[in-house]
Amino acid sequence: MTHKVVLATGNQGKVREMSDILADLGFEVIAQTDLGIESPEETGLTFVENALLKARYAAKRSGLPAIADDSGLVVAALNGEPGLYSARYAGAEGENAEALNRQKLLQKLTNVPAEQRQAKFVSCIVLLQHETDPSPIIAEGECFGQIGFVEKGSNGFGYDSLFFSPEKNCTFAELDPAEKKKISHRAKALAVLKVKLQK
Repeated sequence: MTHKVVLATGNQGKVREMSDILADLGFEVIAQTDLGIESPEETGLTFVENALLKARYAAKRSGLPAIADDSGLVVAALNGEPGLYSARYAGAEGENAEALNRQKLLQKLTNVPAEQRQAKFVSCIVLLQHETDPSPIIAEGECFGQIGFVEKGSNGFGYDSLFFSPEKNCTFAELDPAEKKKISHRAKALAVLKVKLQK
């Protein structure tokens, strides 16, 4: 039996990445954009708050259970930037936003040596049964690496071409999508979600 669930994102990369895994759990994922639902303003101060905000809004507008993910890149040398503002770090939206975000990050790290370029990707996924669900399922995942000096690779999206994984000895954008799916922050959060759902 499949359960319809609305995915609170307009990011097609996330829709693709999450649909596959959620399909294994018996979910039929519908992107909120397919239902004409816009994203609410993200006013939370943490990834968890923003994910809850997005899921609640999508559940309210669609009348369906909702899953939202709030994720971002946290760079220690920049006091956690870009953090919650990862998607709009350079202030732009649309097609060039991701490239501008990467440029800004590299610029800010210009004089930071290799050994101080530690970073982590964080993903927080929230599942609400309905808008007023008092007991959301919350799953988090983290992935550690460092920020490179130049972009490498053409797979992935966002900051993947700058995020070097010591575990794989390459950037996320140089990984085969199937490989990335196994080790990414979102994959880890989805694995936690899977365990919680099976309970």
